[in-house]
Amino acid sequence: MTSTPPPIMPAAIPPELDRWNWGAFLLNWIWGVGNNTFIALLCFVPGVGIVMVFVLGAKGSRWAWRNGRWDSIEHFKRVQRLWAIWAVVIYLGAIVLAGGIFGGVFYALQHSDAYELGASTLQTNADAVAVLGTPIITGFPMGKISTNGASGRALLNFSATGPKASGRIFLEAIKQNGVWSLKNLRLKVDGREDAIDLLRQSRAELRSFPTLSPPSLRGAARRSNPYFREG
Repeated sequence: MTSTPPPIMPAAIPPELDRWNWGAFLLNWIWGVGNNTFIALLCFVPGVGIVMVFVLGAKGSRWAWRNGRWDSIEHFKRVQRLWAIWAVVIYLGAIVLAGGIFGGVFYALQHSDAYELGASTLQTNADAVAVLGTPIITGFPMGKISTNGASGRALLNFSATGPKASGRIFLEAIKQNGVWSLKNLRLKVDGREDAIDLLRQSRAELRSFPTLSPPSLRGAARRSNPYFREG
């Protein structure tokens, strides 16, 4: 009949175990609760938490050895190794998840109707072509797009690079009745302080259309009414 050796009642930690503890460093307070090292809860104290993370990495093995009940040195090594492995798995999972979220956001912005409208308008704009040259290559958009059914608003900015120069586009677009239209489209050329209004020509063309005065409108309405007769 074999008897199980009693757990080691630790005093001073063996030199081979007194090393940096990655589980304590990466999982800090979670590791502390799991290893009866409640001093790790100081990570929640503002101004102390960031320092405590490094203290746990340096002294975590010593505290875990003192506060736990271990069957052997190998038992201690195995448990702390598992903490380190789980810490790496959790951090890698968080990085992959965050990358997926940011990647999805960038993909949605780059394939949005507002961005594509701004990019196509830029590449065919005479003022932009004169300054940047052609072809004009646009970069990833930054900003935000908000929609509510058939209406919405977009505020985006993205790089624009051509053979002659490069700059940045600042775009504002609105969505009405399901259709996007540009409200502002400005090009800030690198090395220049002023921004070029790329919608200047279209605004001038809109202003050049004649407008009817109220009497003219009334006359036009009368002439278009089949039941109206002059005299």
